[in-house]
Amino acid sequence: MFTSKKGGGESISKHIRVNEQIRVKEVRLIDNEGKQVGVVPVREALALAEEKELDLVEVSPDAVPPVCKLLDFGKYKYQMRKRQSPGKKIDVKEIKIRPQIGAHDLELKVKNLRRFLDEGHKAKVMMFFRGREMARPELGLLVFEKLTQMLTGKFSIELKPKLEGKSITMVIGPSSK
Repeated sequence: MFTSKKGGGESISKHIRVNEQIRVKEVRLIDNEGKQVGVVPVREALALAEEKELDLVEVSPDAVPPVCKLLDFGKYKYQMRKRQSPGKKIDVKEIKIRPQIGAHDLELKVKNLRRFLDEGHKAKVMMFFRGREMARPELGLLVFEKLTQMLTGKFSIELKPKLEGKSITMVIGPSSK
């Protein structure tokens, strides 16, 4: 049985027929350059696909005769998956601070945080405690309050400051427009 030369034949999608799965006598064939070859027998189309080390993929099964194209099926599946995924992916940027952070350093972190939010990214602000700093976690929460007061513009706190082990985490997202 003829399988994909490029390794995409193992997990073929259920609704797309490829190579030997195409069970009709004739197909309308489009070559790998996009030129229409015409109506040819399936055996001839498969031989041409094997010769060019490509796959015969049924792109329009409802047409009479079905339209098939010579292409790399793995690449085709990747492109189809990419088209179906949401357009813009939101990144989560991380900012690390300390409980004893200076005023100027905090201003710089807020400036970066504002830039991330303006670009449409979420930001995760993390504060780590070392040694004796763990005895006073309320000082860390005061720093988070100061940070939210300094942060101007439209934003939403998605996860309020929460103490988890030796760190406090907070997630801030851009406001919904």
